[in-house]
Amino acid sequence: MGEVSLLINGLYVKVPAGTTILMAARQLDIEIPTLCYHPDLKPEGQCRLCVVEIGEWPRTRLVNSCTYPVEEGLSVQTHSEKVLDARRVILELLLARTPKSKLIREMAAELGVTESRFKTEDPEELCILCGLCVRTCRDIVGVSAISMINRTPEKQVATPFKLKSDACIGCGSCAFICPNNVIPYTEKNGIRTIWGRDFELVKCESCGNYIAPMAQLEYWAKLTGDPVERYLICRDCR
Repeated sequence: MGEVSLLINGLYVKVPAGTTILMAARQLDIEIPTLCYHPDLKPEGQCRLCVVEIGEWPRTRLVNSCTYPVEEGLSVQTHSEKVLDARRVILELLLARTPKSKLIREMAAELGVTESRFKTEDPEELCILCGLCVRTCRDIVGVSAISMINRTPEKQVATPFKLKSDACIGCGSCAFICPNNVIPYTEKNGIRTIWGRDFELVKCESCGNYIAPMAQLEYWAKLTGDPVERYLICRDCR
């Protein structure tokens, strides 16, 4: 594919063609804040927090660094005043949406934002609509048990028709990847509860430790073509 040379904050860097600005910046140890980015997921630029300024003055513009591919000779500023102003507005909006979120409050405080000029609809809301849970369920797990429903300001993550989803295998991946610990998830007495469903956890036939819900083990077996009995022994005991 070849390589592309560009300048980030005045520093020269050469990266493979197709690399995003975010990845090129990280190669230089330049930290760009993100909320919806995860290395195992295709970037979608949902949160807009990773915006950077590209081009030469006076013809510059803001782009999402997680989705924008590098270009030969491109000039990038990751912390210009234009960029910081945009991030402050984004964090103000997030602060208005999730005023009790410790994560958002900390990120906002780093840029000097301690309150929001925007209206708070639900003071108890914690979901920042980053979409990580939905994309993980869809693209990594492969079951699409949850999705984004409605439009802003009613947009939210939910199961189809807000009913117990038959597609859910109880793996908990959505809860584990959530940066704000929003998704209700409990384990007690061998029962995992998530999205309104109870999943009985299967014990390892060797050590007796819980492995995963049977629905998850059956799904693994279906994907691999292996008998489900292969997964009744935990990884540590194999």
